[in-house]
Amino acid sequence: MKINKFEDIFAWQRAGKLTLNIYNIFWDCRDFGFANQMQRAAISIMNNIAEGFERNTNKEFRNFLFIAKGSCAEVRSMLYIAVRLNYINKDQFSLLANQAIEISKLLSGLIKTL
Repeated sequence: MKINKFEDIFAWQRAGKLTLNIYNIFWDCRDFGFANQMQRAAISIMNNIAEGFERNTNKEFRNFLFIAKGSCAEVRSMLYIAVRLNYINKDQFSLLANQAIEISKLLSGLIKTL
């Protein structure tokens, strides 16, 4: 199936849900710098998928997908600190970490097709 626009990419859609969850969970975090970095990392996943797709070459798209995978790892890494600092509870950690892992796997699968 040919994808004609980045909005049709399932990994981008899932990254949007992760981003919304991060915004909803961290909206009242007193540590603005931490919350802001978490939000920016999540948005970076979406944006790199979109930007890479619009480059119209598989090589560039692939590179941007690897950057998006790196942003997934950044989100997951920050979640460990967030739960240890009691910014989030264990259920929130599990939800967000599992979403980030799912997206990373989707990106790996997409990379293999290019």
